[in-house]
Amino acid sequence: MNKRENRIKRKRRVRSKIFGTKERPRISVFRSSKHIYAQLVNDDKGETLAFASSKGFKIEQTKGKLGIAVMVGEKLAGLAKLKKVTMAVFDKGGYKFHGRVKALAEGARRGGLKF
Repeated sequence: MNKRENRIKRKRRVRSKIFGTKERPRISVFRSSKHIYAQLVNDDKGETLAFASSKGFKIEQTKGKLGIAVMVGEKLAGLAKLKKVTMAVFDKGGYKFHGRVKALAEGARRGGLKF
């Protein structure tokens, strides 16, 4: 197996235990080599409530990719407040809770989301 297949296998294992509702949606994270993406998902209806990504940020403005991940988390938390969401479930998506994924979670917490 290669790295991608192993990550997808871990993602399926995590997703079997995590489920988002309207009151407590799931924060789904995807990390590529250049960008990081996060979305609030209501699994009851299968709809995305809010979405944030690092595509609009410039690395020079922040402390690298970690700083951008924190900003994406804060942006997602701000969008969640507009939807009147305060609690969420964090889905790390097969990645380690370390580095950019952890920074995004800290940014979301700093923005007011609880999980």
